Amino acid sequence: MLQRLLLLASPLILACSTASEARPADPAAGGAEAPNVVYVMSDELAYFELGHMGNPYIRTPNIDRFAAEGMRFTHAYAGSPVCAPLRCNLMTGMHAGHASVRANDGGTPLRAGEPTIASMLKDKGYATGGFGKWGCGGRDSTGVPEEHGFDTFFGYYDQVHAHSFYPPYLVRNSEEVPLAGNVGGRTGETYSHYEIMDAGLDFIRENKDRPFFCYLPITPPHGMYDIPADDPVWALYADDEWMKRDDVKQDVKNYAAMVSLVDRNLGQVLELLDELGLDDNTVVFFTGDNGGQDRFRSPDHPRGFFGPNVDPRTGVEFRGGKGNLFEGGLRIPSMARWPGHIPAGTVSDLVFYQPDVLPTIAALTGATSPEGIDGMSIAPTLLASGDQPEHDFLYWEFGSQLAVRMGDWKGLLSRKGGGGWDEVLAGRTGTWTLYDLAGDVSEERDLAAEHPERIAAMAAIAAREFTPARPGTYHDPARARHEKDRDAKWGTSPDRPAPRRPKGKPNQLKGKDLLPAADMTVVSFSSQNEANGKLAARAIDGDPSTIWHTRFSDVLERHPHELVIDLGAVRAVTGLRYLARQDGGWNGAFAETELYLSTDPERFPETPAATTTFKRLRKSQALDLPAPVPARYVRVRVLSENKGGPWASAAEIGVTVSDR
Repeated sequence: MLQRLLLLASPLILACSTASEARPADPAAGGAEAPNVVYVMSDELAYFELGHMGNPYIRTPNIDRFAAEGMRFTHAYAGSPVCAPLRCNLMTGMHAGHASVRANDGGTPLRAGEPTIASMLKDKGYATGGFGKWGCGGRDSTGVPEEHGFDTFFGYYDQVHAHSFYPPYLVRNSEEVPLAGNVGGRTGETYSHYEIMDAGLDFIRENKDRPFFCYLPITPPHGMYDIPADDPVWALYADDEWMKRDDVKQDVKNYAAMVSLVDRNLGQVLELLDELGLDDNTVVFFTGDNGGQDRFRSPDHPRGFFGPNVDPRTGVEFRGGKGNLFEGGLRIPSMARWPGHIPAGTVSDLVFYQPDVLPTIAALTGATSPEGIDGMSIAPTLLASGDQPEHDFLYWEFGSQLAVRMGDWKGLLSRKGGGGWDEVLAGRTGTWTLYDLAGDVSEERDLAAEHPERIAAMAAIAAREFTPARPGTYHDPARARHEKDRDAKWGTSPDRPAPRRPKGKPNQLKGKDLLPAADMTVVSFSSQNEANGKLAARAIDGDPSTIWHTRFSDVLERHPHELVIDLGAVRAVTGLRYLARQDGGWNGAFAETELYLSTDPERFPETPAATTTFKRLRKSQALDLPAPVPARYVRVRVLSENKGGPWASAAEIGVTVSDR
């Protein structure tokens, strides 16, 4: 009989110190010392990309041994099908309908004071360290890891930064740590992942005599597929014929080696725990973060060279992949090991997801879970002791899909175009499909028409569980250091791709006595679309190829839209200039617009200084005042869009003055 066990969405290792006097008691261990926690999460490692799952290409001897010595999970799910949101689900115990981070931009932050696994364990006396990719808030935001329980975090705060293994620097507690010989891109002298793993192992050594939480959300095999040619893992493939084939691209070969690098890293952690005498009081979880991506596709490999979502033994497929809510986007590999506590050689089919990690760690360490979380503890399954509760439902949302799983039944709601889930659910719009995963794991047969009662139940859950996202904020509205981190992916590499520009020469703002963009800053705005980087600051950056767009990716914000601009000093304002987006689209083009002026950013007159209705033009348009008005702060309020849509967007906004 299968033991039912929740799969943690990233590798977790619990290590215990030999200094008993420094350790709190652990109720889950019968009052013995509370264990250390090491949580390793491999970025985009897919369900069928491991040796013990029958993958014919990738070598993972340590992971395979790990699975044999612990429990392996067959129904572990990501909290979201992409990097940033799932890290929020994991850290906070909140599902996607309640999470603060739902956009996958790598910069959307946790709110100030939100509890996490790290803050929970820190309150219990644990040393807390993170090493790898954070993804829950960029530098100078409310979401930085050192403000959410981590004594130290070393690696990447932003996920675009994390695409390069040769960036010019990494980040430790919001400060840059230069990497010798690196300028960004795909080559350099210092392989960043080696530095990250060394720091994580050092953290374990340094805290071996006290309880610690070591979080290792490591980046391989995701990002640019680079690994040093002299890494020891290449020896695993010395006799593999496919590695010698010229028709197999180097990135494909590198990807396999990077998975084997993750395998070696897990072995390093286990060896260190054994060396320090911590192995027997260590619980280890190893998983990926989200579902697999069908990378390296070809006619011979239509679901990707390595078949991340195809069972190599049976040919049964998971539909979809990273970025959507089908099984391929959510099902992840996961296993757990704790000698003497977790029964070895066990396979579990318990259905769980990443929000369950926080309460599970709380139960294993004797910590207290924050109130109001969505996760449940899987400790009874892990320890084969006590009754294991099961979820009444699992909830996901991302992009144009929302999903609910109840038992073996999974419903997906799809929406088209813009519109927040609150509007879709309230208006009962969108299209539901329904699948019985017990007999249709490939989600091929839509049974919605045959089971309207199940759809009704899932729709009710979705309407109840969805709440509008409330992300954190940036102390610096321009996000200067966060944007610097994103730019460091390529840095000054000569291989840096040329920026994509609109066809033809973009128009420019025109007007006598335009105030330079460098003299202006955005001090507030109604919304911005962080998921694709269309930030409010883009409206005054002097570059017409960039765009400010109001929020739509996760929650649709409607008119009125506004932003407040600081001119740097009181100026004699004579008018406003507006340049619509230059990328060929019209979504968000201003129509009815009001201009307010003030010397106080918090207090504007009730009556606008001027109004206009801008036309659907690419060229610079003007809103002039009848006479100069002294003001330092300009409030642009947009009441409608030229196509009748709910958005606002601008390539550039300028202010004219008479006292330059």
